[in-house]
Amino acid sequence: MRRKDREVTSREAMIEIIERCDVCRLAFNGPDGLPYILPLNFGMADDHGTLSLYFHSAIEGKKLQFLQDGARAAFEMDTRHEVEYQRDRGYCTFLYESVMGQGRIRLLRDDEKMGALTLLMNHYHLGENAYFNPAALPRTLLYCLEVEEMTAKHHLPHPEK
Repeated sequence: MRRKDREVTSREAMIEIIERCDVCRLAFNGPDGLPYILPLNFGMADDHGTLSLYFHSAIEGKKLQFLQDGARAAFEMDTRHEVEYQRDRGYCTFLYESVMGQGRIRLLRDDEKMGALTLLMNHYHLGENAYFNPAALPRTLLYCLEVEEMTAKHHLPHPEK
């Protein structure tokens, strides 16, 4: 990482950034050699140091050619976006937090779907025990990215002196 002063090295801090994010982008190598990116809602489980990101999709569409069990994928997510402009200095920068990494896709079995959708709902409705209709399960593809490596960085405002 070029800017070591912006690197986030603590795994716990990386997880906290992920918890603040709304969208995770998954990237695949397409069969035509072109990259393919999916912006997705997600849920997360951190089980004994193994991070899994959970996603849902319709059971049809172009993405299915990429969503094969064991497929490699990269991910990126970011949050806390703010333009910082210091007019007197003629200086403009962008504040953010971001996490990116890679791993392998795992398609979920029917008996795993309810737990995965619960994780997704909890990410967006923390502490609410939000209801979702289980009738959606048969028409929903659920999968996770089992994260093998990740990095994070941030550029946050300097505390006032």
